Amino acid sequence: MQRMSCGLKELKLAPPVGGVDVMEFSGYGAVFGNIDAYGDVIDPGAFAHFLADVKSGAQPWPAMLSQHGGYGMSADDMTPIGIWTEMSADGTGLKMTGKLADTPRGREMHALMKMTPRPALDGLSIGYIAKESVPRSKPEEPRRTLKRVDVVEVSPVTFPANRKARVQSVKGIEDFLSITEIEEYLRDVGGFSIRESKTIISAIKSQGSRDASGDTGPRDAAELKAVMDALNRNIASR
Repeated sequence: MQRMSCGLKELKLAPPVGGVDVMEFSGYGAVFGNIDAYGDVIDPGAFAHFLADVKSGAQPWPAMLSQHGGYGMSADDMTPIGIWTEMSADGTGLKMTGKLADTPRGREMHALMKMTPRPALDGLSIGYIAKESVPRSKPEEPRRTLKRVDVVEVSPVTFPANRKARVQSVKGIEDFLSITEIEEYLRDVGGFSIRESKTIISAIKSQGSRDASGDTGPRDAAELKAVMDALNRNIASR
């Protein structure tokens, strides 16, 4: 699964009803024509098939997570913070309306969104699977134009264009990119050497193998978290 981020364009919070916050908000989970850190851009018709499938019940609604579920290290990370109630594509992008859960995490998220003089959190990011894409034919074009996309989750995020948030998508990245493309991304975006890139990929692949074998324990999770923390520190220092 890949991720594409943008700001909560035209962020709107629903007004209180009877003096009580309903904790609803709307914004764009993806914007057409926006080139992401991978060099991808979404075609205006890319969500049409997915939206039709959701409407017919052929596909589920995307989950609403916080920060893409973090590292997925605990049940809390992967527990939804609310639900999406409306979803459509317009001339700007994928417009989402959601309702935050009346839970500590949901209330915290709502409080951050409505802070003044500016929101403390104002980003949205989609987790998606590229079903159809067209590679660039000229050097100046985007790396890929995504023609058909399935959305898995949409998250409110703190840093919608921050490189550290994108690094979290490396685990399981082989499902949609080759090892060469992963290495190129780590070198071009993260600034890592070839040796550093291979070390990072090897560590994450090793963790993934333990997960598949069903033999993952607390020590393995701690090892992966240490690798990812070091990776984020390296990117932040560059």
